[in-house]
Amino acid sequence: MTYKVLLIDDEPAALEGMQLWIDWNKLGFEICGTCSNGLEGLQQIKEQLPDLVVTDVHMPIMDGLDMIAAWRQQHLKKVSFVIVSGYSDFKYAQRAMRYGINHYLLKPIISEEAELEIEGIHRELVQEAEKQSFDQLATYEETVALIKKWLTEQSVSNDSVQAAPLISLSGAREKWNFYLVQADAFMFAELRETVLSLLALEPFMFVIDLEENSFGIVYGYTLEAVDEDRACLVINELMRRYAGRRLFVAAGMEESSLLDIGKCLRTAKQAIAYLFYKTDYNEVVYYSDIRDKPFHCHYDIHLMDGMLGAIEMLHKSSFREAVHSAASSFREKLIAPDIVKKIVIHLLYRIIEYVRETVDTPAEALLEKYSISEISSSVLHINDLLNRLLVCGEESIELLLQEQTQKSQGIVQKINDYIQEHFRENLTIKQLGEVFYLNPVYLGQLLMKKNGLGFNESLHDLRIAEAVSLLEQNKLKNCDIAERVGYSNYSHFLKEFEKRWGTSPSKYKNNKL
Repeated sequence: MTYKVLLIDDEPAALEGMQLWIDWNKLGFEICGTCSNGLEGLQQIKEQLPDLVVTDVHMPIMDGLDMIAAWRQQHLKKVSFVIVSGYSDFKYAQRAMRYGINHYLLKPIISEEAELEIEGIHRELVQEAEKQSFDQLATYEETVALIKKWLTEQSVSNDSVQAAPLISLSGAREKWNFYLVQADAFMFAELRETVLSLLALEPFMFVIDLEENSFGIVYGYTLEAVDEDRACLVINELMRRYAGRRLFVAAGMEESSLLDIGKCLRTAKQAIAYLFYKTDYNEVVYYSDIRDKPFHCHYDIHLMDGMLGAIEMLHKSSFREAVHSAASSFREKLIAPDIVKKIVIHLLYRIIEYVRETVDTPAEALLEKYSISEISSSVLHINDLLNRLLVCGEESIELLLQEQTQKSQGIVQKINDYIQEHFRENLTIKQLGEVFYLNPVYLGQLLMKKNGLGFNESLHDLRIAEAVSLLEQNKLKNCDIAERVGYSNYSHFLKEFEKRWGTSPSKYKNNKL
């Protein structure tokens, strides 16, 4: 289905950019008009009745927020709005949320980001259209609305007049229950449409929209369970069609009255959380199977320290081991999924921040790459969640290693120059590490990798090379030469000299004279 979009911006270049850089037709929209200020935009909305308006915040005559406020006050056709603003206007743009607007784009507009936002709006419009298409089924819609009110508004349960239709419907079946369905946003609209089509001829089954990316199926059945079997068939068909895709389904505990459907929803919510610890997305959890298996909140904080420590040590295998240990611990202790998600989100932010401080990589790109903002509401098994953490950690370690290698290429030359200048002194690798703020072990490995020689070998090579030069000049005693090139112990000098020249300093000097 194609929807109409109106574009409003006082900057001609920005207006032209929105038309050219965004493939509106591919996203399911057609541009019905453009204008340059809020007053003109308000008139265009009245005339064109667009489904979506993309508007700048600051504009002459009437700005974007005043235009939206004016439209809302007139209680006219429902229109979706997208606010466009720069970073400096972001706090100001947040006022738009008061008008029910939760979409915004930052200037300069990036086509990929804009298209993702527009795709989400298109899904919302499709879902809205689906709801409206059932207006013809007045009785069905009224029942659905009343059930939803009963589920979400405590005051309704005390209103006998509003409860009367539910009481009448409830008596038609002996048992009632609730299937809770959760899916990722990109497949939600299609999934809901599929369920509606499967339930089209079922008189005692109702689709109830809940919070974001979830809905419920309320169903009644007799003690013979014929109707319950039909509900199971619908769920089984749903799982078959979406095999392998991220979909969570759980059933609550049945109740004898439709007036107690809220209890069914609560128990279904408790049950669906257990899918986090499953390995197959095509599995349905029933509250009766998990009612005696409570989640726990206390976890081993040292697991987090182990993962962060492995990142700092640039040790991939240690990081993998720490992640696997965490997974085992979470499963064994049955830690609440919300807590596990918060732990992973915290770790991802810590890892990305550590990388950002070390490597010239924009944090925003990393945050988007690992979809951190979506984790809380995503349909994920623990394996998929921790795999995202594992990939982030391993890729971060690789980035840090690359950065370290690049920096080490420059610092090795500085270290070699320092050794060349100070080899005559009582120089140790520990002192060298203090000068260059490097761990002595790592410093030794770095020199070996870059020079092919360890620190001590390089130091003695320089000392003996200078000693040879002094011996050939025949102006100093051998013991004075040893002291001048850095040896306080003559026997040590003798040993290192013979090791390199196969003869003593005295014989070397005699052969040269």
